[in-house]
This record gives sequence, C-alpha cells and structure tokens, in this order.
Amino acid sequence: MIVGIVGLGLIGGSFAKAYTEAGHDVLGMEKDVSVLQFARMSEAVRGELTRENVGECDLVLLCVYPAAALEVMKELGPAIGKKPLVIDCCGTKRVIVEPGMKIAEKYGFTYVGGHPMAGTQYSGFKYSRADLYHGAPMVIVPPTFDDIELLDRVKTLLAPAGFGQFSVTTAREHDRMIAFTSQLPHVLACAYVLSPSCPNHNGFSAGSYRDVSRVANINAKLWTELFLENREPLVAELEVLNQNLTNIFQAIKNEDKETLYALLEQGHQVKQKLGE
Repeated sequence: MIVGIVGLGLIGGSFAKAYTEAGHDVLGMEKDVSVLQFARMSEAVRGELTRENVGECDLVLLCVYPAAALEVMKELGPAIGKKPLVIDCCGTKRVIVEPGMKIAEKYGFTYVGGHPMAGTQYSGFKYSRADLYHGAPMVIVPPTFDDIELLDRVKTLLAPAGFGQFSVTTAREHDRMIAFTSQLPHVLACAYVLSPSCPNHNGFSAGSYRDVSRVANINAKLWTELFLENREPLVAELEVLNQNLTNIFQAIKNEDKETLYALLEQGHQVKQKLGE
C-alpha cells in the first residue's frame, strides 16, 4: 500500500510510523521542511508527497487544520484521480466535510470525513508513535450511509493503524458529541489550572489533580480554532456545565447538605450506569 500523509505532527506522524511499521510505503507532505527531513531520516516516511505522485497512493490522510486541508484538496485535486481514498483527520467536521465533498465531486476523487479519537497533551512529530491509534475509536463521516463497499474500503485501508472501533455519523452529530467528549474537558482543564492555587499544588496533589489538569497542556492555536469552529455545540455544553457548577456552588455556599448530597449522588449514579 502507498499512503500519502499531509501534515507530520502528532496525528500525521503517528499514522506515518504505524503504516511504515506495518511494511507500507509512506510519502509525506509538511510545510516545515525540517520536520519532513527528520521524518525521512527516522524512516517514518520514504519521500515527499507531491502533485506528481499523489495519484499513485491508495490512501491520502489530511492531518492538518481544516482550512489547510481544504487548500490541499484544491491544489492536489486535479492530480488525485480515482485510485486514492482521501480522508481528513480534523477535529471538527461541519467546517470541512461539505466543502470537501464539493471539491471531491469537482475533481472526481473519493473523500470521506474522519476523526481519529486519540492523542496526547503533547503535539509535534517528536511525540508521535506507531501505537497511538491501537484500540482507539475512529469516527467516519461518509458522503452516503448506504455505501457498504466504501465503508469496507475505509476499514481495510485504515486497518494498519490498529483502530479498535469505527463509528459512522453525520458532521453535525459528530460536532455535537465532540463538544462534550473532547472540547469541554479541555475548557474545564484550562479553567481549572488558571486558579492562583495551581502554582502551589506540588506536595498537595495526586491522581485527581493529574486527571483533571492533564489536557490543559494544550496547543493553544489548534484548540482556539477548534473551539471557535464548533462554537454553537460547545457553548450549549458550557451552559449545562455552568449551571451544574452553579448548583453545586450554591449548595456548598448555603451549607445545603441534602441538595449537595443529591447532586453528588446523581453524578455517581450516572457513572455507575455507564459502567465506567
């Protein structure tokens, strides 16, 4: 298999290492020439992905911001052809799937929206690893939901990455759920560490602090774009969180033991029912 990867940060670099480790041929495209050179030196990629060779690929993964991914599709579109399957790996879907489908239709290539549900609090190629996606979910946003052959092709081409499950959904539903499962925890973590108590935590903190604060070690540029791209669903989730925090705050402030217990027990029961 020949795999083209646009963007060799944490996400793209991990794909590159996974496919190379599985014995496949990887070509990379990266605006930072030094990163591309390092990826080649470390043998994560064989060479550069270009307009001249993109049509030889079986799979092209767009591991850059949505605006950049759309620009790449426009630039490479006339040269992609029928062979490659193009999948974006962006964190929000409404901003890219619809325009991406139009570009694919214009130039006659096959494009599917995607979002690998894996990552770390770090960014960049140096933190990428071949097993990043092992057992992780992969969300797919296809042009149609009844194209079983296309979905099978997606799963086959992504198999070397080692995903544990695939979810098929719409761009709108993806963005609604991701606001809760991914973006809201990042907002919460950042808000948490902005406390003036945070610099003095050493010696007083253990697992709870680490669990809540871990994703505050954030790529601010990336997450600013993701939050604003997904503003409406994220604001809706923040309103719910704000109300829940207010309820707990008021119960503690007013020494309302019964209400506080009920709120904490409700949270406990939710987690119990989920089996987590």
